[in-house]
Amino acid sequence: MAYTVESILAELRSLSSEKNRHDMARFGINVNKAYGVPIPPIRNLAKKIGRDHTLAQQMWSTGVHEARLLACFIDEPEKVTDKQMERWARDFDSWDLCDQVCNTLFDQTPFAYRKVAQWSARPQEFVKRAAFSLMASLAVHDAKAPDSTFEAFLPLIAREAPDERNFVKKAVNWALRQIGKRNARLRKLAIQTAKEIQKLNSRSAKWVASDALRELAKK
Repeated sequence: MAYTVESILAELRSLSSEKNRHDMARFGINVNKAYGVPIPPIRNLAKKIGRDHTLAQQMWSTGVHEARLLACFIDEPEKVTDKQMERWARDFDSWDLCDQVCNTLFDQTPFAYRKVAQWSARPQEFVKRAAFSLMASLAVHDAKAPDSTFEAFLPLIAREAPDERNFVKKAVNWALRQIGKRNARLRKLAIQTAKEIQKLNSRSAKWVASDALRELAKK
């Protein structure tokens, strides 16, 4: 079957659920251009379509939430460019879209580590979240990366921990925990970083630190 943008949007609409759309909104997802389709059916549809970089760009351009999720599942990491990553990051308007793109597509590109450094200093809420979502994903998925790579991320975490925005601070915390869970050495360094963050005069920073310590300091 030859899939087109129109046929895919029609299939996504057929899977829509007003209840799921309501639930998405309840969990802080922007549903202004969402049909209300859960992730599993979108993934199943992506498997049927297969990898298609051109179609992924077309689906992203629709602006429909579920179409953009599908785009990250069918895109081809080796064809993703720096410019595409910047363009898509600017379009992020929900934490789930940000995380799915970072954890299933962007972390497989050769630009991933560079984007962590660049995006962590950006002011836009979801672009900054993308830096730490990507950081957390790389900590889980890139088994070959040396400890020094993730040790270099810890000052970025400490720097951004005071950001009071909910979707940023949660991603900063997530990245700190995932780095700490890679191995014993990084766990020790992550705990040390968390204790330093805890001393900052910031409610957000104290939450980031205490929540990470609850998990990382367990014996």
